[in-house]
Amino acid sequence: MNTDPIADYLTRVRNAIKANHRIVEIPASNLKKEITKVLFDKGYIANYKFEDTTTQGIIKIALKYNAITKIPAIRTLTRISKPGLRQYAGVENMPRVLNGLGIAILSTSKGVMTDKEAARLNIGGEVLCHVY
Repeated sequence: MNTDPIADYLTRVRNAIKANHRIVEIPASNLKKEITKVLFDKGYIANYKFEDTTTQGIIKIALKYNAITKIPAIRTLTRISKPGLRQYAGVENMPRVLNGLGIAILSTSKGVMTDKEAARLNIGGEVLCHVY
């Protein structure tokens, strides 16, 4: 049993990047699928596929690297809100990641989105992770 599935998701992606893997497989959940969609929309991963062959399902993520330098698109992936200490941000105190160059992924009442989208919609939420 895994107590923090989002931390497990981020750790699997981090480990695959450090090992220079092209594809990483992660057990699926609805929240993980939404985080994967945000990472794809913002250009941090090359592609993804949801497979429902098993009961839980699998997310296959194709990681993105620079074609010439082989540097990964994701430099840092940090878990912010943990099960023991939840971190919430309102509209007025939205986190800025790397002075606006990175993104913070939030779980809001309107779904999972980036900090910039949440500020545009004037809503706050739980800060899941920082990506840059």
